[in-house]
Amino acid sequence: MKAQIKWVDGAMFVGESGSGHTLVMDGPPEAGGRNMGVRPMETVLIGLGGCASYDVVSILKKARQDIRDVHVQLEAERAETEPKVFTRIHLRFVVSGKNLKETQVKRAVELSAEKYCSASIMLARAGVEMTHDYEIVEVE
Repeated sequence: MKAQIKWVDGAMFVGESGSGHTLVMDGPPEAGGRNMGVRPMETVLIGLGGCASYDVVSILKKARQDIRDVHVQLEAERAETEPKVFTRIHLRFVVSGKNLKETQVKRAVELSAEKYCSASIMLARAGVEMTHDYEIVEVE
């Protein structure tokens, strides 16, 4: 996997993934930015959410669960002093579908956190307190 980052100006950078996709990162005006993109640490959080969501959807599909929507809400805390690393991250999965089995949803969230989500496991090994929970929403 490869990526490259190019400085634009101020606190703005454009990242390009090895697959050719771009992402604008920028800081707030007080940090020399123009607030025209996500913060670099926000991209870490978004990447974690994408990684975990992908796992949960994949596991539930393999379990033949009738899922209609999955989204994850992430809340993170960072250290007060430099380096302002993440100290705690909580992921709340909201899984919508028909006749979903709670045991399957719980298992999918746990397998993502403990076995499959590289981002989650990497952050946990680095000392970030990782917590997860889920909500099931029955749809008509």
